[in-house]
Amino acid sequence: MSRILILSALSLVLLSILATPALSIDNATQGIPLLGEKFPEMTVQTTTGTMALPEAFAGKWFVLFSHPGDFTPVCTTEFVAFAKRQEQFKQNNTELIGLSVDQVQVHMKWTEWINDTLKTNITFPIIADGTGRIATQLGMIHPAKGTSTVRAVFIVDPIGTIRTMLYYPQEVGRNMDEILRTVKALQVADQNNVAMPANWPNNELVGDNAILPAPKNETTKATRVSGNKLTCFDWWLCYKEVPY
Repeated sequence: MSRILILSALSLVLLSILATPALSIDNATQGIPLLGEKFPEMTVQTTTGTMALPEAFAGKWFVLFSHPGDFTPVCTTEFVAFAKRQEQFKQNNTELIGLSVDQVQVHMKWTEWINDTLKTNITFPIIADGTGRIATQLGMIHPAKGTSTVRAVFIVDPIGTIRTMLYYPQEVGRNMDEILRTVKALQVADQNNVAMPANWPNNELVGDNAILPAPKNETTKATRVSGNKLTCFDWWLCYKEVPY
């Protein structure tokens, strides 16, 4: 009898294993948007009122960035840095929106303090994600780094597609000029069907020029020679001047 019970238990365990789907990439990343995917539709409470994302920024680029917490030193320096570059972002058809796991009243008091004490006016909206629901959905909370959000950055284009995702740890503030540079580079790449080199527009090899996509056939390869506003190191590495 005991042998029958053991065999029955083993059979149930085996059936349970067979019935459990194997972990796939899709399961592992479920709910966390990836590059090239649409930014998930959501309604958020912000310091400027209720907003529907990404609809609220339709036709514009936007930078959504999370910070670990209000009234913290590094985050304060980041908000001042974003605010001082906000006009440059706007000149590039780009809006800013912040987020942390704090209540809207705390956001308002903090930005009031920044304005009064540091003479910097924070006018972009800040999402109040008190429960952490949005931050979790967007993969901004990394359990090994605690319960607050890391310094995540999402750059989203005018049709709501996620074009860039950056993650900085809590102990290192972001480089706002790099975020602005990335926005500009994406826009130039889209407008001219090109790719942007390292450190653009100050690349060591091609300066402020743009890289042509590698040819996909022999016919295109034959056209990749220096001349006619095109400069090539070889047929697979060519660049040209583009407006920006």
